Amino acid sequence: MKQYLDLVQNIFDNGSWQDNRTGVRTLSLPGAMLRFDLQQGFPAITTKKLAFKSAVGELVGFMRAYRSAADFRALGCKVWDQNANENAQWLANPYRLQEDDLGSVYGVQWRQWPAYKLIDPGQPQGQAQVADALAKGYQQIGMLEAASGQQSGVLMYKAIDQLRQCLDTIVKDPGNRRILFHGWNWAQLEEMALPPCHLLYQFLVDKSKGEISLCLYIRSNDVGLGTPFNLTEGAALLHLVGRLTGYTPRWFTYFIGDAHIYENHVDMLQEQLQRAPFEAPKLVLSDRIPDYAVTGKYEPEWLEKVEPSDFSLEGYQHHAHITAPMAV
Repeated sequence: MKQYLDLVQNIFDNGSWQDNRTGVRTLSLPGAMLRFDLQQGFPAITTKKLAFKSAVGELVGFMRAYRSAADFRALGCKVWDQNANENAQWLANPYRLQEDDLGSVYGVQWRQWPAYKLIDPGQPQGQAQVADALAKGYQQIGMLEAASGQQSGVLMYKAIDQLRQCLDTIVKDPGNRRILFHGWNWAQLEEMALPPCHLLYQFLVDKSKGEISLCLYIRSNDVGLGTPFNLTEGAALLHLVGRLTGYTPRWFTYFIGDAHIYENHVDMLQEQLQRAPFEAPKLVLSDRIPDYAVTGKYEPEWLEKVEPSDFSLEGYQHHAHITAPMAV
């Protein structure tokens, strides 16, 4: 993970101190990129112990569209506890339902994206549009009366499983350049304990080589705590998608908008810069997860059936554990 240490050093050398919503200053750098060849190993941080089980527990919770910190805790991931129950803005938010509620965070957007259509059946193609929407799984949920300067018509809705659509497209149309999902929903930002940081995931298939790659864009990344977590989750997701669609994981490219180090993480990261990284470990998926390349049977339902124990690291060497507080 020398790339990670290089990023940390770059922020120390070229970042600027910024204020932010948490009240803890950050040393921030605009625009950064890391790129990993997953055939050369898994991008697990080695200059401290990675909270691997917590990271894959969070990923599993996302794939199940969980919105409760209690559900994440049951998977061995406690990172959402503070945002659910100690974030003052979220505690005062009318969309917070109860203790441990997180709102419509990541997995809800990934698996249940709320899609709406407003169709005027009185227009020449209106009835055809309604019929097409119904055929594609939309339901009519009401009529919208015209207000000044606004459209009237039939209001239709469906929940879109973005992640499942990605897998379907990989299998049916691997050359497609639109195999992506994202979590930024302007209409629901106020309904989330934390607006999404890792925003856009795009899968790219090289059918001739039998390989699949992933580009991930992060709008804002806590390099001390968040980057190791997000690298783990993105690479693990790519391995799982490759297993379920019959492709070998290859390139994992990681883009960051605002790459930052919190002021109370400086000592932790400076300590890591003094440590020599170990060789990258290997990610092993459980044999119980079906391999499409072997069975020829497409089983996307395993997106919800996997458990954190289905992911393990082989040959993982690391330096001593270091802790640091998370800014909320």
